[in-house]
Amino acid sequence: MSEPVAEVVRLSPSELRTLFLFESLDDDQLAWLSQMGYCQSWSAGESVFTEGAEATCFFVLLSGTLSMHRRVENTELETARTNQRGVYAGATQSFVKGLADQPYWGSVRAVTDCDFWMIDAAEFGEKFRQWFPMAVHLLEGLTSGFRSSQVLIGQRERLLSLGRLSAGLTHELNNPASAAVRATASLRERVSKMRGKLAHLVTADVDPKALYALTELQEAAVEKMAKAEKLSPMQVGEAEDELSDWLEDHGMDDAWDLAPPLVAAGVDTEWLDDVAEAVPPTLLADALHWVTYALETEQLMLEIEDSTHRISALVGAAKQYSQMDRAAHQDIDVRDGLNSTLIMLGHKIKHSGKIKLVKDYDESLPMIPAHPAELNQVWTNLIDNAIHAMPDGGTLTVRTSREDGWVTVDICDTGIGIPPEIQQKIFEPFFTTKPGEGTGLGLDISYRVITQRHGGDLRVTSHPGDTRFQVRLPVTEPPSFG
Repeated sequence: MSEPVAEVVRLSPSELRTLFLFESLDDDQLAWLSQMGYCQSWSAGESVFTEGAEATCFFVLLSGTLSMHRRVENTELETARTNQRGVYAGATQSFVKGLADQPYWGSVRAVTDCDFWMIDAAEFGEKFRQWFPMAVHLLEGLTSGFRSSQVLIGQRERLLSLGRLSAGLTHELNNPASAAVRATASLRERVSKMRGKLAHLVTADVDPKALYALTELQEAAVEKMAKAEKLSPMQVGEAEDELSDWLEDHGMDDAWDLAPPLVAAGVDTEWLDDVAEAVPPTLLADALHWVTYALETEQLMLEIEDSTHRISALVGAAKQYSQMDRAAHQDIDVRDGLNSTLIMLGHKIKHSGKIKLVKDYDESLPMIPAHPAELNQVWTNLIDNAIHAMPDGGTLTVRTSREDGWVTVDICDTGIGIPPEIQQKIFEPFFTTKPGEGTGLGLDISYRVITQRHGGDLRVTSHPGDTRFQVRLPVTEPPSFG
């Protein structure tokens, strides 16, 4: 006994007319669609179609929530989630010559149980070209031209951003790296001199007890150096003068050379008296030089340690910024992304020499679901624009807060402001306030990342001396986003 054939469910012309895509079609066109199309359901979690597969059908959502995905390298990114009745997907380019045979450009999954109206892509595309020949010609031209220009300009925007960040990171890494190289060269010289002075002391038939006492004084000085209070320039000058006088009184010809490292180590004249009592007067100069070289060696090692820690911190910030080895979508603390972006753009703030950075963070912010790499691109665009708006200096304020289920991030500057007549245009594609420099895609990309990818909001208020871009991100993931 054969299994019963499932009944094909179709929509009537009047039902099709309730979908915004078909509401303006005439009766004959609706009748054709009603005859050729059919309805099909998918359960929550099922794949409706997969990126790269042959694009055989045009889909229109009737009920439920769907999610759209694209693969980027080895990661699947969700590009949209919606429950709007009438949205369409699948073979959306079936009427465009040259693109009709293209595979599905993305994947669609049913988030909840979904009902779709479907139609064969080849038949729908052919009929569409018959019904609307002029529109098809116009759309083909627009589609081809816009796609080409957007790809080229989008690539340029990313390359420019990458170039700026790479230049800044290279500059920031060069400073501690150069400091470590210089300190290493000086360290090698000091160690060599220290070995020479120690050899001279040992061969001078010094009492072993005196040599041991001198070593103890050296260790005490090293320990004291680690705890030494930072002196003001005036205090440093007075301390160096006092030590120089003591050294000259004890026959040191190079007191001016010995005093600075001794002062930096927190040494005083009482400690010098202890050294003078530990060794014979004829070996005092060698003893003090040996101890001074040891203290300088310790200071140089601290400088190398500090430099390498700075390099490590910069590399960590770069990894945090790029989200290397991390999930594309995760729960995050927005302050981490803001801090890494500020480090990546730190060279611009320092280079101006006139911009004051103020970080006003709410320490009680919750973790929020987000695409952190994409948010970092938003922070980069907004902070970079704020810096650019203050060529003569000012205050850059990065503020976070929480209100009514939202985490808010304010990027504020005290620059020239955005004229009221263009404030409504700045989020439009290709509109730029930096002629000859910007591509006009930075804020457009930022707006789409916040609103379409995160279900948030991006707004601006501005007048001279106070421009504020505010990003609002939901604390919990909205049903139509992810």
